[in-house]
Amino acid sequence: MLKTGIAIYHSLREIVIKVYHILKLQKHETPKGRKEIIENVDAVTLALFKQAQGIATKKSLFEIIAPPCSYKTLVVSINRTLELLKKVIGFVTVSNRFHCHIVKHTDSTDLPVCSIRKAKRHKTMRALASWSKSSKGWFYGLKLHLTTDYDGRIIGLHFTTGNASDRDILKVMNKDLRGIFVADAGYLSARLERDFFIPNERRLLTCTRSNMKKVATAEDILLLNTRMRIEDHFGNLKQFKNLVSTVCRSVRGYLVNYLSSVLAYMIA
Repeated sequence: MLKTGIAIYHSLREIVIKVYHILKLQKHETPKGRKEIIENVDAVTLALFKQAQGIATKKSLFEIIAPPCSYKTLVVSINRTLELLKKVIGFVTVSNRFHCHIVKHTDSTDLPVCSIRKAKRHKTMRALASWSKSSKGWFYGLKLHLTTDYDGRIIGLHFTTGNASDRDILKVMNKDLRGIFVADAGYLSARLERDFFIPNERRLLTCTRSNMKKVATAEDILLLNTRMRIEDHFGNLKQFKNLVSTVCRSVRGYLVNYLSSVLAYMIA
């Protein structure tokens, strides 16, 4: 491993250890029996390192770090971090909410689990994946729903099957948040705006479709022009953190890939 990679690994490990002790995750260690070859702290760090460095597969990670174990042991160790990753992401998300900006952005993005031509034969994620259509066309997989504040902090996230209603998830994901929420035309709904609205506390501001007319103040237009900030998050997650993967061989493998991508991005 190059010196820069070693430095990044140790930096990530320090963060993991700090959060590990804050959340008292030691209770998840195996109290009896043979000691794990790769302990949980190192397994979480390796999962984050893989995504932070944009390493495409666990096989490539194995070849880069050359751990003192078999490839199968490395895969099993990383995949068992699913529950730990959930807890750490929950902690970071809640922490981000304490000083979040009043302006927030909500949107979703597609997470294909395989190519279109292989969808009918895909078995691994069949229980969770579904067909849906995004602005880029049809896909078979899941969705990642995000809420971020104006300063770029992730303050809410939700994974769903591909055909889940974005409007329903918006209400669930942001039920405890307050502020001005900016979203695209996919969230346009008079009923949603009415149900989501809390006087002097919460408001939903959505774009309009090209065939619609809607009165907007200069302030509303400025806010709507900030909506692309959340698109930047999706682009960075997919391009630099390997959020989308089609090579995992288990449901747990897919979910660990998604969570470690998001967490690596959150703590970067």
